[in-house]
Amino acid sequence: MTQRPAITPQLSRTRVMAILRSADASGLPAVAKALAAGGITCLEVTLTTAGALDALARIRDELGPEVAVGAGTVLTAAQAKDALAAGAQFLVSPNVDSEVIRGAAAGGTPFYPGAWTPTEVFTAWQVGAAAVKLFPACTGGPGHLRQLRAPLPEIPLIAVGGVDIAQARDYTEAGAYAVGVGSPLLRGADENPTPESLDSLTGRARTVLEAVRVTARAEEARS
Repeated sequence: MTQRPAITPQLSRTRVMAILRSADASGLPAVAKALAAGGITCLEVTLTTAGALDALARIRDELGPEVAVGAGTVLTAAQAKDALAAGAQFLVSPNVDSEVIRGAAAGGTPFYPGAWTPTEVFTAWQVGAAAVKLFPACTGGPGHLRQLRAPLPEIPLIAVGGVDIAQARDYTEAGAYAVGVGSPLLRGADENPTPESLDSLTGRARTVLEAVRVTARAEEARS
């Protein structure tokens, strides 16, 4: 029987994952605080960012248990091990590597691998993904996600890759379990974390959360 950890609770509650990718990680703790202030409590720190694991550990220490912090662009079992040692609570990748997914699942860690085709999506789910990241989502848009959902309705999909704040609702209305938003959300606040840029970031966080909640409320009304 496939071991499948539950989806990260903070992601289940908000249906938004903020993707923290930067040239270096020095501004990420301030960015994380601003996002949390706006209600986004599921944060992915990508390993392509210099100093990512140190930033991940610091964010966890500073924000506490209300905020879930995971590692992104996890490509190998060694990277997964290092990320978990730094305190990552979930793992994300742009691809499907069955060995890495199984290893995370066996240890009880939610893994969100990136997939594009029906075969990739099903394979990721079959080997223990907690949910599957549709990546890059923008290539096919909400329509592609809707087509994948039709034959695979039991697999939760997270739309990631080129998802703008204004499109968040389009993806959730197409059936996305959640959305992952990166640079359209940060807009350089990581490079220049001034009080003004961080306040604007908090406002954008609230905007994308509200867009997703509109869909959630509509679904509740129909049920």
